[in-house]
Amino acid sequence: MDYYYSLISPPCQSAILVAKKLGITLNLKKTNIHDPVERDALTKLNPQHTIPTLVDNGHVVWESYAIVTYLVEVYGKDDTLYPKDPKVRSVVNQRLFFDIGTLYKQIIDIIHLVVKKEQPTDEQMEKLKKAMDLLEHFLTERSYAAADHLTVADICLLGSVTALNWLKYDLEPFPHIKGWVARVTGEIPDYAEFRKDVEEATKAYVVSKK
Repeated sequence: MDYYYSLISPPCQSAILVAKKLGITLNLKKTNIHDPVERDALTKLNPQHTIPTLVDNGHVVWESYAIVTYLVEVYGKDDTLYPKDPKVRSVVNQRLFFDIGTLYKQIIDIIHLVVKKEQPTDEQMEKLKKAMDLLEHFLTERSYAAADHLTVADICLLGSVTALNWLKYDLEPFPHIKGWVARVTGEIPDYAEFRKDVEEATKAYVVSKK
């Protein structure tokens, strides 16, 4: 399976981590969508020319949550990561939508400002805190984001929360989130090495923008 991605992108990270958890190998293809040649090549596969994009034996899937759920449904030995039970799955889906529409949105908007050496507004920081408060609340109800075990919701939300490293955001006011991060990362094979690679790629990107 070919996987077009950028390591510094939290949505791109999600499928890599899901693949690790499933024990499957992705053929990783680093892609710079700002490079005209690479963008044109990607457009032939994905008319939206967005990353991540997965090509599985000619079948093309893009959008990170579509990719992670596809991987689990096709390659998972069971439905643990994306439960088939409608009630449990509805909570997993809700957390995914919360991530992309609320938490990740607030985080990435602020990161874009910081990269441009601009300061986020008080209103933006307050919206981020409210999103974090919601995740903290979810994690007071159970040990994981959506079920009593690890699901794709945890893995996708993890990418958003760890992206807060860009902002040096303090997690001390969110003890349940801190505990959850440790719990989730402990269940993903080779996570420490993966995280090191992400941090190195992030530093290189920041330097390139100076």
